[in-house]
Amino acid sequence: MRDAERSRIRPGMEVHVVQKQHQRSGQLTRGVVEAVLTKSRTHRHGIKVRLETGEVGRVKEIVSDG
Repeated sequence: MRDAERSRIRPGMEVHVVQKQHQRSGQLTRGVVEAVLTKSRTHRHGIKVRLETGEVGRVKEIVSDG
């Protein structure tokens, strides 16, 4: 499931993201959203977020609402 709408993503949510260096492999990273970085309402590759660990990636799946 691709969560490409910014309005669905909020800080505190647990998500799976794909980091830029893992785009080809599709390797997902699980983490908690610290900040939403994408300014537009939608993005075809997923909304870019910063996780609490400092990692940055595009949301591919929402795990829980936090």
